[in-house]
Amino acid sequence: MIKLSRKEEQVMEVIWSGEGVFAKDIIEAFPEPKPASTTVATLLKRIHDKGFIDYRQIGNARQYFALIKKDDYFSKEVKGMISSFFNNSASQFASFFAKTNTMSVDDLEKLREIIDLEIDKKKK
Repeated sequence: MIKLSRKEEQVMEVIWSGEGVFAKDIIEAFPEPKPASTTVATLLKRIHDKGFIDYRQIGNARQYFALIKKDDYFSKEVKGMISSFFNNSASQFASFFAKTNTMSVDDLEKLREIIDLEIDKKKK
């Protein structure tokens, strides 16, 4: 799967959060210092060329919308990372994440609850 750069992911976050967004909406969503409109236009063109977004022409403006769901994109990213760095083992990934991350006991307990729920779903 084609990857997005960090800046492209930031633009996609804005697009994923709306039904259809304009370049001005993307610029407004960025923290100061705001990117130049030409920078955003370049990022949008690259993301469009990669097949992640499309647009509707409305007058002189383009309204952008996602072609790929956020969950689908990040799911493939995580699967690729597990494959590349953890010998395609989700349990190795989870073990590494739990041991090396600075997760609180509360976070680990919430994670355990999520895992227990998923186990119950898969058993049914």
